[in-house]
Amino acid sequence: MLSIPRNFLDTTQTPHSGYHWDGSNRRFFEGWYYRVTLPDCGETFAFMYSIEDPIGNQPHSGGAAQILGPQDEYLCRTFPDVKKFWASRDVLGLGHWGKTDLPTQSFYLLPQEFERHVQQGYQATATLNQGIISDPATGNYCRWQYEIKPVYAWGNHGSLQQSTAGWLSFLQIFEPGWQILMAHGLASGWIDWNGKIYEFTNAPAYGEKNWGGAFPQKWFWLNCNSFHNEPDLALTAGGGRRGVLWWMESVAMIGVHYQGKFYEFVPWNSKVQWNIQPWGRWQMQAHNADYEVELIGTTDLPGTPLRAPTAQGLVYCCRDTMKGKLDLQLRDRTNGKPRIILKAQSSLCGLETGGGSWDDSWQSS
Repeated sequence: MLSIPRNFLDTTQTPHSGYHWDGSNRRFFEGWYYRVTLPDCGETFAFMYSIEDPIGNQPHSGGAAQILGPQDEYLCRTFPDVKKFWASRDVLGLGHWGKTDLPTQSFYLLPQEFERHVQQGYQATATLNQGIISDPATGNYCRWQYEIKPVYAWGNHGSLQQSTAGWLSFLQIFEPGWQILMAHGLASGWIDWNGKIYEFTNAPAYGEKNWGGAFPQKWFWLNCNSFHNEPDLALTAGGGRRGVLWWMESVAMIGVHYQGKFYEFVPWNSKVQWNIQPWGRWQMQAHNADYEVELIGTTDLPGTPLRAPTAQGLVYCCRDTMKGKLDLQLRDRTNGKPRIILKAQSSLCGLETGGGSWDDSWQSS
């Protein structure tokens, strides 16, 4: 049913690309995030897919597709029937049908078949993102279909790819789990946003996911792979308070892919510090024995409230903009005196804060 070229899987599939639900009735969610940035017009589309309590008949059972579109506009469609959701355990592949003329169980369709038979829904793999959703109340809609050529997954180019949260993420110790699926890729296709068609070739694309039975108390996130004069550069950084067995911990990480090399700053190999305002300014620094990195993300925009899975179901609990400003510096410190490897700027950075207790800035000690 789901055909992905074998050589793609061997080289760039990350751990945790497959679906994690074990079939039990414990509280569970899984969410996927696909993004494409269009530097020519300065707009970004972010597609967020989620499934909660897929066993069905639970208070929060159901799925959703959310889109953050041009000018940070927002569109959402829920899919209450969990039986019309499908996902692959082995590779990145998922979909959810709403309105359709097919009486069968849902599964991956060839793009032209999907367009013919599914009037509401989506399907997504490592190399395709396709769907159509509309808001019955407003008539606003989005149709999209684009192919993706992965460039960086999560690790050095051509090497075995890594878990974003390290080897412990294979155990059900940290919840939720988090995996960057594709730090950088090139997307070609089209998006129809309320009648305005955006066509693009080799536009910067990105993908990540999270999953689990518990939910972070609060978090922040920065993501960008569309920099001025630096086409071969991708950044993802974030942090949160999450459950570890019976206690809560605050963790953060920064990952940079640049010219074939992966610079990873995580709690087990680096010192990571942050100072995040409730909204408007994200500041992070990290260093290890060999390298150091500094990030400053800012925005004057109000951002858009988004829904996320929580213990109370899918509710508005985070705020995003895709038009943040970002300054990034990466330095080599192997010879004692730091030497600048890279200085880069962007005005198309994704910035987010989420969860509770954002009355003051959040600083790491």
